Amino acid sequence: MNFVKTKEFKIGIISAISFFILIYGLNYLKGVNLFKPSNYYQIEYKNVSGLEISSPVLIDGFKVGLVTSIEFDYQTNNNVIVEVSLDKKLRVPQGSKMILKPGLMGGAELDLKLNTYVSENHSIGDKLIGEYDNGLMGKLQDNLLPTVEQILPKIDTILTGLQKLVTDSSLIRTMSSMEKTTAQLEKSSLQLNKILSKDVPVMVGNVNTITTDFAAITTDLRKLDLQGTYKELNGTLTNLNAFTQDLNNPNGTIGLLLKDSTLYNNLTNTAESANQLMMDLKQNPKRYVHFSVFGRK
Repeated sequence: MNFVKTKEFKIGIISAISFFILIYGLNYLKGVNLFKPSNYYQIEYKNVSGLEISSPVLIDGFKVGLVTSIEFDYQTNNNVIVEVSLDKKLRVPQGSKMILKPGLMGGAELDLKLNTYVSENHSIGDKLIGEYDNGLMGKLQDNLLPTVEQILPKIDTILTGLQKLVTDSSLIRTMSSMEKTTAQLEKSSLQLNKILSKDVPVMVGNVNTITTDFAAITTDLRKLDLQGTYKELNGTLTNLNAFTQDLNNPNGTIGLLLKDSTLYNNLTNTAESANQLMMDLKQNPKRYVHFSVFGRK
């Protein structure tokens, strides 16, 4: 009894309790519950970048365990063996996969994909299938980088062509010509503005004057007795039509003059006789004219 009450015994008890509390506290901070029963499984990976001891094991975002150890496989010198501790109530079906993927806050975490199509479960200590999920950045790296690598030579070729184009003398001359053309267009624009400011108002005034005159003419036309004019024109056309009918009538006087060939023939014969008379008068004037120097008839 005296031994129990000694100072050394009390110090030993206190040290043991403190050590136990320290171990429990450290494991608790790591997420390890020493009083909670769990099952242990192993997974092999070639690369465990970002994965640490006490990293969580999740099923659809729910924590069901954590990483308890990470060791290099010195027998094969090829893989890293990761040991996980899962809840004792959790049953892991055969063919389930432990996917290593980047965590949202950095580091890495394990996502357990249970195989729900089988009824047989893994035994404690079995090795689970390990796979990788590189996340969004990894997918971008896998999908985008090869495309970028293919595009880079084309971009280099395009830049080389642009450099040649920029340093080409013909382009410089073209730019100079465009500058001159722009200056001429600016002058033309100024002249056009002057024309629009001076001549266009005059033209608009003339158009307004013409429009006013046309309106006055229209008013005068409205005042004309178009109906009386139409009646007079209609009467004139009627008289002209009657005159035309008289001309076409072979029994009328004018029709006989125009269509009877007797008058035409008589006039032709008379003209011919008059012509012969004139010719005979020129050739034999003595037959028709008698005169005497001494007054004889």
